[in-house]
Amino acid sequence: MSQRVIYITEFDMDRLLALIEGMRSNNTKPKANLDLLERELYRAKLVEPQDVPHDVITMNSKVCIKDMQSGEKTTYCVVFPSDANITKNKLSVLAPMGMALLGYRKGDIIEWKVPSGAKKIKVEEIVYQPEASGDFHL
Repeated sequence: MSQRVIYITEFDMDRLLALIEGMRSNNTKPKANLDLLERELYRAKLVEPQDVPHDVITMNSKVCIKDMQSGEKTTYCVVFPSDANITKNKLSVLAPMGMALLGYRKGDIIEWKVPSGAKKIKVEEIVYQPEASGDFHL
């Protein structure tokens, strides 16, 4: 089974690669998490901000997801670690779910490993995407 195509803007790619390198040099995040994000970035299709499809989750996108096991819906904003605040549903791109969401589209079902097994969610709606709103440098 082939992997789904994920999309990322060059602007997000550059900032995320710089974040990964900075965290590696500071040894502040488990290497495996950084390696996983880096692999996801390098397999992504690179697009210009104005050309990113409007239903793709980019950095600073606000997205409604559905837990496929519980049926519960939650809205998160995928942000850089410095802006993360889970009580305000601001999810770090370095969190497992943040990494899992980045680059996927409305309607996609995403599965990833968690300590208790596997987690499966569906992207229900892109509530806000910076690029779709003309906010190309968020």
